[in-house]
Amino acid sequence: MEAAVSFCVPAAEWYHISPMSATHRSASLARGFLDALPLTPGVVMFGLVYGVAARAVGLSPVETAGMSAIVHAGSSQFAALGMWLSATPGAIVLTTLIINLRHLLMGASVAPYLRHLPLRWKMLLALWMSDESYATAIAAYERGRGSEWHFLGANLCIWIVWWPSGLAGALAGQSIPDLSRYGLEMVFPLAFIGLAASFFKGRASAVAAGVAAVTAVLGAVWLPGNWHIIGAGLLGSLAGLAAVREGGARS
Repeated sequence: MEAAVSFCVPAAEWYHISPMSATHRSASLARGFLDALPLTPGVVMFGLVYGVAARAVGLSPVETAGMSAIVHAGSSQFAALGMWLSATPGAIVLTTLIINLRHLLMGASVAPYLRHLPLRWKMLLALWMSDESYATAIAAYERGRGSEWHFLGANLCIWIVWWPSGLAGALAGQSIPDLSRYGLEMVFPLAFIGLAASFFKGRASAVAAGVAAVTAVLGAVWLPGNWHIIGAGLLGSLAGLAAVREGGARS
């Protein structure tokens, strides 16, 4: 980790966006890395499974790792593999775009904390943002200790775990046991719930979370693909906003 931090701080100096001292930047980057670290067991599990699936459709180990390193989006990569042998490139791109629409909601929620940054820094953070690093970063911002360097550290942590896991899965192939029996896929959802619980700040938060949860569960049954995630985010946000306005009107 120290080597990664030592590389990223000077490399990111080109972006020239923070008045922090070099020591403060390094510390914030390392803290973001460490905060995301507990979420990596689930990332490793999905990476290994992805590697096996990629080899099954004909990708080489290098191509498997390359997709993870460049695309860096697990659910989209799995969707692309499922269509690899039967769909056109355009259909694959469109499908993965729809799956990743949830990043618009994630980006919108973190945007107020990034307004002071130049476009090139926003692009850097958006490129590497994952579900896990977003959860880590937004939790830090909500607690008053977030920064672009902390966000970058969380992104870096997930990225350097994700693509080697895919490569390992591709190299090991079918010799990897059924990892689902160990329950590692529950690591991130449980950790995310724990992080989300710290965001509750009264009735509006409870209303937003409740509406989003119900919408997500029902949508997963009735809606195709990942549209239930988008719907849950939108309806939950609208419900929370309505609750805030209602509370303000009463007061």
